[in-house]
Formats: sequence, structure tokens, C-alpha cells
Amino acid sequence: MHCWRGLEDIPEGWGRSVVTIGSYDGVHRGHQLIIGRAVERARELGVPSVVVTFDPHPSEVVRPGTHPPLLAPHHRRAELMAGLGVDAVLILPFTAEFSQLSPADFIVKVLVDKLRAKLVIEGPNFRFGHRAAGNVTFLAELGPTYDYGVEVIDLYVSGDAGGGEPFSSTLTRRLIAGGDVEGAAEILGRPHRVEGVVVRGAQRGRELGFPTANVETLPHTAIPADGVYAGWLTVNGEAMPAAISVGTNPQFDGTERTVEAYAIDRVGLDLYGLHVAVDFLAYVRGMLKFESIDDLLVAMAADVKRSSELIEAYERA
Repeated sequence: MHCWRGLEDIPEGWGRSVVTIGSYDGVHRGHQLIIGRAVERARELGVPSVVVTFDPHPSEVVRPGTHPPLLAPHHRRAELMAGLGVDAVLILPFTAEFSQLSPADFIVKVLVDKLRAKLVIEGPNFRFGHRAAGNVTFLAELGPTYDYGVEVIDLYVSGDAGGGEPFSSTLTRRLIAGGDVEGAAEILGRPHRVEGVVVRGAQRGRELGFPTANVETLPHTAIPADGVYAGWLTVNGEAMPAAISVGTNPQFDGTERTVEAYAIDRVGLDLYGLHVAVDFLAYVRGMLKFESIDDLLVAMAADVKRSSELIEAYERA
């Protein structure tokens, strides 16, 4: 799959394509409907499929300080899109200058001149251009002028997550912030993932017999509520069952919020400096401060046991 960072990366002579545009944070099940349709139509038409997205999130440029917590970094989104059969991902730098493009100019500069769109696939609420003035109606109106078609796909699906609320990135972030990683997984179609580099912490876990990987997460990452979770720690493609702690370590009066993962029954791991992923399967308990270290150790042993049970049940299902 091609991954372009900016219009200048698109090869000269790029042919016609089927395009879909959006932030697509999380590539959740609603997003998958639109992207999947773009891939399907591209194959029918015999042209490549292209997903256009933005970096940073447009809200950070339009309203600085409002960058939402991210469900997936761009390299992870590209990986997920490749899994859906996408041929190319175009990550457009969203600058103040770019935000000033009128909807018509956006269509010409991105869809027509560079991607030579034959068909554009979008959800019903897609907005683009300066002050988000462009919509799917406007997009379709200019189609005959520039020789592209438009298909509007209803991306709204729902389930148990959020009490039946339509699936969205906003709902997913809300569930994650509340610790409902199982609800988030229903929307995403997979467990929520947090990534980062393993750094040295206070090493108390090692002293207590539960050495953890202290993950320095990527900026703006959507991190679950404080507590203990079952999941996996993935290193160099190997997913290891893990008990995961999120919080400030109140037992030792900590102040810095961290994500730490204990790889269950793995001994002698040296992960410092490695980029790892932590996948959250299920909530185990809230973050507590115990009366003694012995009480903490009992709780940690129970957390590991419960995490193992949840992971084994999931893998058997």
C-alpha cells in the first residue's frame, strides 16, 4: 500500500481513483463500511482506492487546544486500512493555510488535479473546506463539471455499546475515558490499542515480583480510565497476555499518570527502548490504595489470575 504525506508525494501521472476523505480516527466499524465500499467500487471500476486523512486533527488548527484524544496514530490507521484492501493513504498536513481552502478549491486541488477522482465515497455528514462549508450535496453538484461521481454511505451502526447510541469516534473516546474498553472494542471491532516506547520507571513492580513495561504513550493518545485491565502486550509482533495498570500509583503517592503492562508468566524480558503496543480487553477493577504492601501483593496476584481467565475465555470464544 502506498502512504503519501502531502500532495507532492503523489506520483506524476497518477491515474483515476476511488477516493474517500475523513479523519477516520480508530477506523471503527462505521468507518469500515465506507472504506470497504470504496475498496469494493475501486475493484469494480478497475482503479486504485485512496483514503485521504489529515495530520494534525483539523480541530487543533481551527481551535487550538481542542485536539481530541486519538484512538489510533496514523501508522496504525494505515495498517488497518491496508487490512481492508486500500491501495493508498494520503495524509494531508492540515495547516492554517490549508484550512482556508474553499470547498471548490479543495475539490480541484485534491480530488481533481492530484487524485483524479472517478468516484468519491462519503458518509452523509461529511464536511470540508473553509469553515466546513462544503457538504456531500455540494460535492455531488460539482461532480459533472469535473467528471466524478459521488456515493453517500450510511456509516451509522449500533449495538450494545453506549446504550445503543450510533457508533462514532466520539462515543468510543467517551467509553474509553470511562473505562468501558469492552464497549469500545464493540465499536472498533477489536480491542483498543495504546502504543509507545518502554521507559524506565520507579521499578517498584520489579521489586514486588511483577515487573512491568512502563509505556510512554504517544501524544494525544486516548487512555482508559484509571484501573487494572486484562489485555495483551505486543512486542515485535508477539502478543503476550498481560495485566495492565493505568493510573498514578496511589499506593506510593505517585502523581504522574502511567500505563504499565505486566506480561503474565514471562521472565527476563528486556523491553527498554522498544516500541510496544498495549491492547485493552476488559476492565478488572478500579485503582485503589491498600492498607499495606502485603495487601497490594494479594490484590496484584488476584489481578493477574483474573486477567489470565478473561484472556483465556476470549481466546477460546
